[in-house]
Amino acid sequence: MSKEKKEEMVVTPWDVSGDMDYDRLIEQFGVQRMTPDIPERIAKQAGFKHLQLRRGIYLSHRDVDWWLDEYEKGKKVGLYTGRGPSGNVHLGHMLPWFFTKYLQDAFDADLYFQMTDDEKFVFPYNLTLEQTVANGYDNALDVIACGFDAEKTHIFSDTEDISHLYKIALNVAKRVTYSTAKAVFGFKDSDNIGMIWYPAMQAMTCFLQSEREGANIPCLIPAAIDQDPYWRMTRDIAEKLGYSKPAQIHAKFLPGLGQGGKMSASQPETAIFTKDPPEVAENKIMGAFTGGQPTVREQREKGGDPTICSIYAYYYFLFEEDDGRLVELENDCRSGALICGDCKARLAKVIGRFLVDFQEKREKAKDVLDDYFLK
Repeated sequence: MSKEKKEEMVVTPWDVSGDMDYDRLIEQFGVQRMTPDIPERIAKQAGFKHLQLRRGIYLSHRDVDWWLDEYEKGKKVGLYTGRGPSGNVHLGHMLPWFFTKYLQDAFDADLYFQMTDDEKFVFPYNLTLEQTVANGYDNALDVIACGFDAEKTHIFSDTEDISHLYKIALNVAKRVTYSTAKAVFGFKDSDNIGMIWYPAMQAMTCFLQSEREGANIPCLIPAAIDQDPYWRMTRDIAEKLGYSKPAQIHAKFLPGLGQGGKMSASQPETAIFTKDPPEVAENKIMGAFTGGQPTVREQREKGGDPTICSIYAYYYFLFEEDDGRLVELENDCRSGALICGDCKARLAKVIGRFLVDFQEKREKAKDVLDDYFLK
């Protein structure tokens, strides 16, 4: 298979594209590299090590060791993550949600889940406010279907639940200068003022549980690394507001089914959505980019390269729990014993079963939606 020129990496909170260089990102964002002790400490509390920890999918962090210290001292800890409801949910969006569920169970933590319907309206996504709000409620079904604890999960819409949020956001906004926001987010004079205000809304969720409970509760944010700038800004002003700095744990991006880049809703043929019928997902998988050779004969002779293969990535990130079986897949690919078509067909069956089961859970979530929204 011909090697195309690498596409320049772009990583911002609103745009991720190109070939990922995570070492460069860690240096660029100034975050801490993941060290072996952190997964071990999390696993000790959980009783097992999540596959995303075992396989290095969480590559960096800010102060997770402090968050664990606080928990080990007997303090209550909290979690925060969210979703920008621009459309349907795909598996890349859900990667950190599965991990967040693991953390909620392990640390008996409340989760505040933010639906940023305001963000998707004020930023140039060409969506009406009615669309983003409706998307938020629809996306909440996907969150609930992941199995979060209804008593400890608080989903909220920035626009619909603003009365709970506005005072905290105002306190954040007053302490962030325009020059800081411009430097962190690259705002331009032509950007609307809603875009400039919005970071205060994303920042305030770090303090929402503390504000509601009247105690300074350590907050951990599991999310993809592209969201780091929001909380870099938040950490600068947290102590001025009387709160602890939020901790973060950063995930790699689930690759799309095309060549290079993360899974993206803007390229629906490269993404598996939770609403996809199994046959639609199968067609996408069968047409996916792989690390294999152009012909079966060459694949048998030369083998493939799983490190660039989108199909192997799905096994690695989500769909092969057994590490020994994953090694077998990799070795069979490299040796030529495994043909890409067979590997794709197997993944299509695995994902098809997942979608059928998940869609049933998603349908049942409609009956309990109110149980999860912020009271």
